[in-house]
Amino acid sequence: MSTDTLMNLSDEAIERIIEIRDQEPGDDDYGLLIEVTGLHGMQFGYSLSFVPVAEVDAVDHVERHGDLTVVIPSADTGNMTGATLAISSNPTNPGLAIDNPNGPSPTMPAPPAGDLSGPIAEQVTQVLDRQVNPAIASHGGNARLVSEENGVIYLEMGGGCQGCGMAAATLRQGIERILRDSVPGITEIVDVTDHMSGENPYYAAAH
Repeated sequence: MSTDTLMNLSDEAIERIIEIRDQEPGDDDYGLLIEVTGLHGMQFGYSLSFVPVAEVDAVDHVERHGDLTVVIPSADTGNMTGATLAISSNPTNPGLAIDNPNGPSPTMPAPPAGDLSGPIAEQVTQVLDRQVNPAIASHGGNARLVSEENGVIYLEMGGGCQGCGMAAATLRQGIERILRDSVPGITEIVDVTDHMSGENPYYAAAH
């Protein structure tokens, strides 16, 4: 059971949660359980509930925020690191809101069997056209080869991937893996996208 602090909670959120917690029946010490329950588009979905602290699984993450105990399932700690729980600033939905810098990456298919002939640039273009872009098209994104030099691949992300805070993770976790598996001659993959442009730049407000 880890006690390191992964999340940030605003004072107002802590106060609101404690008010609700204190209405729970019985004398148990309740903690706030925060779970990732699935996906809503390109964002995680969450569940917040109260659980007796004494019943928390030993492998789960537990942290203290003043008088409030927060519990995060061990499977969700990576997805919740750096997230902030606060009162929503949306006047039509003034409840609790999670601002999370993490998010799901598009799932990339496994490389198909078969021989990709031709120079590295041609092979990379084929992989992008046949596997990568169909996978990320559902998220409004695309990737294209800008140039190749001595095995170094320069890629540009476009559409929904340009400026998306998850673009770097998408490149690293998905596109880079499938390109390296499919094209052995690649020595390095460089993202040359101008992420400060587009409708959702890196430094805009998080999801």
